[in-house]
Amino acid sequence: MIDEPKLMTTRDKALRVNLDSSHYGSFAEIGAGQEVVRWFFKVGGAAGTIAKSISAYDMKVSDAIYGTCERYVHRQRLQSMLDYEYNLNIERLNKTRSAPTCFFSFADTVTAMNYKGTNKCHGWMGIKFQTEPSSEPSQIILHVRMLDKNNLSQQDALGVVGVNLIHGACFLSGEPDSLLKSLLDSLSTKRIEIDMAEFSGPAFADLDNRVVSLRLVQLGLSNAALFAPDGTVLQPSEYLYKKPVLVERGSFRPVTKVNIDMLRCTQRQFAKEIHVDEEEVVTLMEITMANLMSSGELDLDDFLARADILAAVGETVLISNYSEYHRLAAYLRWNTNEPIAICMGLALLKELFDPKYYEELEGGVLEAFGRLFRRNVTVYVYPQINRGGDPFELNDLQLDSCSRNLFEYLLTCEELKPVAGYNPELLDIFSRDLLAKILQGDTSWEEGVPEAVAQVIKNRKLFGFPKQ
Repeated sequence: MIDEPKLMTTRDKALRVNLDSSHYGSFAEIGAGQEVVRWFFKVGGAAGTIAKSISAYDMKVSDAIYGTCERYVHRQRLQSMLDYEYNLNIERLNKTRSAPTCFFSFADTVTAMNYKGTNKCHGWMGIKFQTEPSSEPSQIILHVRMLDKNNLSQQDALGVVGVNLIHGACFLSGEPDSLLKSLLDSLSTKRIEIDMAEFSGPAFADLDNRVVSLRLVQLGLSNAALFAPDGTVLQPSEYLYKKPVLVERGSFRPVTKVNIDMLRCTQRQFAKEIHVDEEEVVTLMEITMANLMSSGELDLDDFLARADILAAVGETVLISNYSEYHRLAAYLRWNTNEPIAICMGLALLKELFDPKYYEELEGGVLEAFGRLFRRNVTVYVYPQINRGGDPFELNDLQLDSCSRNLFEYLLTCEELKPVAGYNPELLDIFSRDLLAKILQGDTSWEEGVPEAVAQVIKNRKLFGFPKQ
């Protein structure tokens, strides 16, 4: 029998880095003590790794070293820390150590639990590093959410993630998947989540950060990840900060005119009702992991095809593990204190009233809806077409007597609203029908999608489009 390889402990990783003479660098940590560098000091052999350790905790001191900034627990501050410390290493040490040494700078800026326990506990962490002596640097940036209920536990978790990141950069940069998997070694998402990771530089020249975002959710490092139409990875609490948010869930295989009409009509209506300009509403197109795994396994080409067509219509993509809408709403509420809108089709709304979806909740449907509609969440419902070809709208929904009472209550409180201004001529468009036509070579599928989407599908030969 072959023994399973032993998982390296945090101590093992820190000691391995210390005993490997080829990696040498600096540590700059702000906000929760020097929890990462402490590991390298206490395991022994730190002189082989640590050129300098600093904690510019005071804001004026931090500004004097790294420059001024509006927010201190922010990606901008982290980047200035990484750049400054890395450049200082090269300036001071390159002539004396360059031949055998790969230089690095590690930095983090975090806000751990305060004395009153009232703050959001999160932070930025990164490493800028060489993979070969004198090579151009590569970089990994993470955003973490600390979930422990006390400051000391949060500091401990932060230290472990930092060691995992440094060890991964030193020894796993050629295996990004393995590096990602290792980031929560000796931890779990009950203690800390990594909701954003970005890899850049020559070591990751062939790596698509949209796939990195997907892997974060797939591997269980986070329950959700965001990326922009151009593929840029987004940090949710910064991207959604103080913004009203609208999300539409779907498979988007492909994106149809109905998907766009649902989003735009809801955006217009939502903005008017909360008295903001339409462009102030952040719109998200959400794909769940359950949907991506519906065939039993993840197809990266299929995922990237969907990402490409969502990019073609200029939409930000949310990948989530929130099959339940009340969990999605809780995630959005954590990232913004502004109103939240969710738009969906009538058929999906009817499913939400089915008790079988809430067997894990003691309060069943009532608990689920109570969680969903907490703190300024509104669900907008798009009609469907009935057998006679006429629109079947929200008020036409047929439910049993118990569900009907709850439904009427939500309507009265205006937590459920019909989508206004929709185009009835689009209601007979369904993604599954268009996909079948693409596979059959029936060109009429183009009539059901935006022109930009049709061009991407044809140019990239997506979704089984015939290759000639």
